[in-house]
Amino acid sequence: MNTFISFLDKNLSGPMARLSEQRHLRAIRDGVISALPFIIVGSFFLIVAFPPLPEDSSISRWAAENVNEILIPYRLTMFIMSLYIAFGVGYNLAKSYELDPLSGAQTAVAALLLTITPRMIEDLGFVLPMNNLGGHGLFVAMLVSILSVEILRFCKGSKLTIKMPEQVPASVSRSFEALIPVALVVLLMSLITVVFEIDLHQVVDKAVSPLVTAGDSIFGVWIPVFLITFFWSFGIHGVSVVGTVARPVWEVYLFNNADAVASGASHIPHIAPETFYQWFIWIGGSGATLGLVLAMLLFSKSKYSKTLSRACLVPGIFNINEPVIFGVPIVLNPIMIIPFVITPLITATLSYVATAAGWVTPTYIQPPWTLPAPIGAYLATGGDWRAILLVLLNIAISFCIYLPFFKIYDRKMAEMETEGGSDPQSA
Repeated sequence: MNTFISFLDKNLSGPMARLSEQRHLRAIRDGVISALPFIIVGSFFLIVAFPPLPEDSSISRWAAENVNEILIPYRLTMFIMSLYIAFGVGYNLAKSYELDPLSGAQTAVAALLLTITPRMIEDLGFVLPMNNLGGHGLFVAMLVSILSVEILRFCKGSKLTIKMPEQVPASVSRSFEALIPVALVVLLMSLITVVFEIDLHQVVDKAVSPLVTAGDSIFGVWIPVFLITFFWSFGIHGVSVVGTVARPVWEVYLFNNADAVASGASHIPHIAPETFYQWFIWIGGSGATLGLVLAMLLFSKSKYSKTLSRACLVPGIFNINEPVIFGVPIVLNPIMIIPFVITPLITATLSYVATAAGWVTPTYIQPPWTLPAPIGAYLATGGDWRAILLVLLNIAISFCIYLPFFKIYDRKMAEMETEGGSDPQSA
């Protein structure tokens, strides 16, 4: 076992940790996270526009009559998420290069906007189509944000900037320093979009469509679920590694689902946005450990497990499970790793089938991740009470799977305490 752990630590832990901290991937991750307040707040207006109440209720009738006005905050926040994400990616990537973050953010936004051709509408003048500013344009937003900051970095490294005297205020100096890089970005994007008439969104759509399709299949769900728990089992933050790569695809799913609801479509297209994992699989945190905490609370024989279960219950209810992962511990624990990996695979399969069969509404709203799972699932599905039943069933399944493994481990802990030992890592 020790040899296997050493092998994984040498050949997996280091490379995966470096991957999660790779400069461009980290900028994308942080850029997406920076837009979450707008995505969360904007998505809640979908509940106001389509309340989970009978259609003949006064609130539902009022919402139907005013749906366009109610959805304006949604369309200017979540509906154009790529605009906010481009700003965040540009800001964080420029900051990592020790460039002016604001210049990087603004240049990234300009690059994204220049991938879209304004249209002339009579009586309105020029208008900017918004469809490619949402989840549909997310991959283009990430690419052009990285490109624009790399041009900014190249210009500074090659001294292709306008230097102002030291007496000039710093804000003015930074503006002139960004003048040539911004001109190059604007010229390049204008050549692509206007002169050569290349639709980057269409090109990127075709390139990533196999990835988007595969990620919404049952196998596309199993892979991140397995990898996240597998990495956590060896002390690697699985969500950071897998989420860095997968989150852009998950955000596209969430946007498409929200857009389908806002457009009045009869079918919500995607099963597996990140909210699907959050509310139906990661109940209590990665590994669905709320079931383990409940098993510890009810069946602990050792003093250590009893004390730990009481300390972990409240954080677990709010989906914070580092105390469990490192306190039990699950990390490098050959007994507890087994249910930690198996449990979410089983609940993921059940949840996928339930959603695909139409027994539960697909998630299309992003509530804050620290809500208790039944509440979060109810809100994420737009008020589907069946989501609460699915969450409770998954908690019961998690409890039943963890219980026999925990009893074996807890028995060892109790024996150690009887013999005078106290280190849970040595169990």
